[in-house]
Amino acid sequence: MNSEKETFQSKKYISKSLYYRVSQFVGFLLGARFFVAALLTFALYVSTFFLFNQEESFRNFVFDFKVHGIIFCTVLTILAGGIINQFYDLEKDHIVKPFRTRIQSFIKQKYFLYAYLGLSAISLGVAWMISHNVFLFFVVYQFFMWFYSHKLSRILILNNLTFVSLTLYPFFGMMVYYETFSKKVFLMAVFLFLILLCIDIVKDTLTRSVDKTFGYITIPNYFKSRNTKIILISLLLITMGVSMKIITKTGVSGFMAYYFAGSLFVMILCIYLFLNSSRKSNFLTLNVLRLWVFIGIIAMLLNGIEHKL
Repeated sequence: MNSEKETFQSKKYISKSLYYRVSQFVGFLLGARFFVAALLTFALYVSTFFLFNQEESFRNFVFDFKVHGIIFCTVLTILAGGIINQFYDLEKDHIVKPFRTRIQSFIKQKYFLYAYLGLSAISLGVAWMISHNVFLFFVVYQFFMWFYSHKLSRILILNNLTFVSLTLYPFFGMMVYYETFSKKVFLMAVFLFLILLCIDIVKDTLTRSVDKTFGYITIPNYFKSRNTKIILISLLLITMGVSMKIITKTGVSGFMAYYFAGSLFVMILCIYLFLNSSRKSNFLTLNVLRLWVFIGIIAMLLNGIEHKL
């Protein structure tokens, strides 16, 4: 009888221990923004090979360990940036993202900080081995990742501009590395910058009251709803203008031409949703824009494969 009871308790303990370890692992992935880092890694590889690096063969690209090293450093820096950001936003996330903070509670904050320092150090170490210029590039990147979380995320307009700039910073680095400077690449960068800026501002509309409570001065909680709507619609109209410019002036073709043509209809849909000005329509707009960015990555991949073949 005692043996059966001990066996049952042992199984129960193992089950609880496994649940705890899995929760810790999931909590770390969420805290480090692992899924965002994975998407950015995919986007970096697609844009690097099919947009910035159009001369090199696939074989040479695969064995270009310097490029893989730079992307590896980028991924580690993004993971570290996600960790330090959640460290500073912990109180806010308790309200805005209760499920994620509940999962993250299985790991003590000090371990997140250890992971942040470890990831940052490995990234800088690998960058130093690649070249001193790459090392400097990531020192700047990591500094602004920390400074954004520590200070800039609470400052009006600078928070949005810095967040979007940090998202695009690795792509800028690859453009400089391959010296791919053209009107087409510039307009695509402007297009992506504007969409990401809209996404960040819309995201702020959904957390307006919480941001105000915790001292985050954002466009939605500083300006009136009407002015925020005007700003967002203006940005979408400018994005439409950039789309039209890309289609008519850069000679873009194939899947990317369809993508930028489709962008006009997506922007019109988002403007219509903004005119409703409800929390539900803002949430839908946010996800439409996020999905459209992902579709853009897929369109670039398909367009690149089509032209390479």
